[in-house]
Amino acid sequence: MLPFPKNINILKNKKSGFILLIIFAMLLVVACRQSGDQGQQRGGSSQPQPYPVIEIPRMTLTTWRAYPANIEGTNSSEVRAKVSGYITKVLVEEGQQVRKGQVLFELETQSMSAEADALQANVEAAQLEVDKLGPLVEQNIVSPVQLRTAEARLAQARSSYQSAVASIGYASIKSPVDGVVGTIHYRKGALVNAQDRLPLTRVSAIGKVYARFAMNEKDFITFMNSADGHTIDEKIKNKPKVKLLLANGQTYSHEGIIETVSGDIDPRTGTVSFRATFDNPEGLLRDGSSGTVLLPEAFENAPVVPALSTFEQQNKTLVYVVQGDTLVAAAIDVLAEVDKLYVIGKGTVEAGTIILAKGANKLRPGTRIKPQQVPIDSITQSFTTVF
Repeated sequence: MLPFPKNINILKNKKSGFILLIIFAMLLVVACRQSGDQGQQRGGSSQPQPYPVIEIPRMTLTTWRAYPANIEGTNSSEVRAKVSGYITKVLVEEGQQVRKGQVLFELETQSMSAEADALQANVEAAQLEVDKLGPLVEQNIVSPVQLRTAEARLAQARSSYQSAVASIGYASIKSPVDGVVGTIHYRKGALVNAQDRLPLTRVSAIGKVYARFAMNEKDFITFMNSADGHTIDEKIKNKPKVKLLLANGQTYSHEGIIETVSGDIDPRTGTVSFRATFDNPEGLLRDGSSGTVLLPEAFENAPVVPALSTFEQQNKTLVYVVQGDTLVAAAIDVLAEVDKLYVIGKGTVEAGTIILAKGANKLRPGTRIKPQQVPIDSITQSFTTVF
């Protein structure tokens, strides 16, 4: 039997190193192949790819500017007690239609009636004094001054009595206008007076209603410049009718007209106040309701781009202008949005410019493409969101 070699460990180490060297070489070959494949892929992607493009057209469009509004009756009046007293009767319900002069509340009148009786007795006594002094003055028994003094006392007694009678009349609290009863803040048994913080209720005439809204100075200038006429009154008269968006998102069935514009700008808010009037035959709009006034704004023969053709960057809206086969980013001034179209103002991008139609968020400036012109309708009617 041959002896076992003493340098067997050395042989094993050499064999292991050789195996590792082979594995490393194989990995290197694989890596080189993958690198070559990726290089081929990159080389292939450097070729211009087909993308749809459009020519910026001009269109005539109408958009609607929205302004939050408060609704109120054309004649909304607080109902308050003119005299102090306890409510004995509440003769109406909230939301009830009432007529001018209709009794809404009654106050207790016992104490006022007693006072009126006493004042009436004073009138009678003063009258007797005048009747007694009249003949005595004619006979020169008493001075005429005494008679005039008695007559003054009689007039004062009558005035006090008439005031007491009026107070009794004020105990029947009547509606100041035709309209609808609002929230009733006090009920039977409550003590009320003219200084109460809250009124008894409010009666609002709502056959027509006002929608009050405010416009910032910039919009106000644009609004006035776009209207025909020389004076504010002429411009308002020539403005088209406005719409009202209700709290539930539905458009009110009746259109309104702008009637008044405030003569100054509120220094606290920097806004101008407007008042529009809407017919309300169905009584759907109530005093205190809220809504949104929609003002039409027409753009005639204006350049437009599809919203889908734009992208955002650093708070700017941009499009890719196609110059030959290369994309160049250009900012646009968006004036309004109408049916997935942006109306753009004057700038570097004008009508007739060729822009990338879709895929802006996928590409970068300087990318080369194969432009394929398509109609703008195929873009605006597309619901595909491109990321």
